[in-house]
Amino acid sequence: MKHLPLFISAFAASAFAYTVTGTVTDESGAAIKGASVTLVKENKNATTDDAGKYTIHEDEQPPIGLNQAAVNPGYINIRSGILSYSQSGSSPVQVRIFDAMGNQVLNQTLYGAGEVDLRTGTTAMGTYYAQVTMGSAKQSIRFTANGNYATAFDAKGHALLKEIQQGEALKFIAEGFDTLSVPLGTLDTTVDVKLKKTAPAEESFSFGYALGNAPRPSKGCGTTSKLQKTKSVENGDRFELRVGSENREYFLTLPKNYDNNKPYKVLFAMHCMGSNAEDFVHHSPDQDHPSPYYGQQKLDTEGNYIFVSPRGDTDGMPWSVSSDKDHKFFDQLLTTLEENYCIDTTRVFMTGFSFGAMVTNSMAQDMQHRLRAVAVYATADYNIYLPTNKGKPIAWMAVHGKNDGTCDYNRAKNSALKRILKNNGPDGTDVSDETPQEVGGSGHLCYDFKKVDPRFPVKFCSWNGQHQWTAYDSGNWQNTWVPQEVHKFFEQF
Repeated sequence: MKHLPLFISAFAASAFAYTVTGTVTDESGAAIKGASVTLVKENKNATTDDAGKYTIHEDEQPPIGLNQAAVNPGYINIRSGILSYSQSGSSPVQVRIFDAMGNQVLNQTLYGAGEVDLRTGTTAMGTYYAQVTMGSAKQSIRFTANGNYATAFDAKGHALLKEIQQGEALKFIAEGFDTLSVPLGTLDTTVDVKLKKTAPAEESFSFGYALGNAPRPSKGCGTTSKLQKTKSVENGDRFELRVGSENREYFLTLPKNYDNNKPYKVLFAMHCMGSNAEDFVHHSPDQDHPSPYYGQQKLDTEGNYIFVSPRGDTDGMPWSVSSDKDHKFFDQLLTTLEENYCIDTTRVFMTGFSFGAMVTNSMAQDMQHRLRAVAVYATADYNIYLPTNKGKPIAWMAVHGKNDGTCDYNRAKNSALKRILKNNGPDGTDVSDETPQEVGGSGHLCYDFKKVDPRFPVKFCSWNGQHQWTAYDSGNWQNTWVPQEVHKFFEQF
């Protein structure tokens, strides 16, 4: 191919280098005006307009040393697929390569002077067409490539173009939205993004957490449990824990698709007199045992809970009436679980009926730093160890039959409830002067206390039944409303 001289007038020694454009919107597709867009490595900035659009454009000087190599007039010469060129003035050399189907496979802008093997712009065998332009001059050639070329230009750097720097990225910043960084593989590109609204900063408190707080993962997140079960049972596994001089039994049910990187809520189900821990893992349904776990596992349709059923002593009264041995058991058990499973340490709950309610209410007196909320069914302030209250609030719900002849209704309302209200007002103040509304005729009435701190709600549900936790308005225990009400109570956190 013969030499093609091109006579080009000299202009300012600058040339178009790259343009990055795009649109910034929110998740609904609405344009975000005034967003800052930064091309990090190039340290170039733009701001989005009313339509959320931005452009980062640069006219770059040819590299020092090579711009002096350009002659006036400039020239291009194509021989055997080799392009020789010398840039003149402001006109760069534009090289476009197309395959036999007309698809563009290369588009490069060259500066200064040098040589380029056009075949290096291809990656497959076949016939290609190159279109080389400088100023108003244009030359097209046809050439064949064998597909063995791996680099776009020669190792001497003769073909000068604006190459992207390693780690280049676009950073998008807008008030009220999360900052977004998008890695780039080229500088001539269009990048449209959607920014996510920034969640409000979570308020912190001297004690407790905000409603809807972010989970606090336990030590066991990301690890495999080292606990060894003693046997498998229907719907769970049995374990033992050495507490002091005793072996204590507990049962555990994990979600079917347990993920050790997801922090799970935990519910402890405390059994009543005449029952044991395994009864609340699997039991033939009756008014005292609509198991598993007081009906809560059935309502956990998304698999967000780990369920635990500890066992009390094997004597007639399952939980200690005179010592803190069960508190030590619970404290050690929860720590063990948090070290072996992925648990949200801010969403640990406990529930129980009768003696199980008594020990739950006992835990609520000095385990406020570990229990977020409890639900007690037919609790009483006797026949159980009651520690001195630590003076910290805890979310508390009670269900009690007004005709309960085993655990006195008035004792629960005027003693157990009052002790909770002494700490649950704003800033831990005493709001025990507020009294609940109570059911009059048939049905039930759940009263939500008005003076309490919303982070530590208190709910008292009365119904015209006896010593039974499966309260119902009509029909029989299968129509109980209790599990749903308790589930809603726990889920508000």
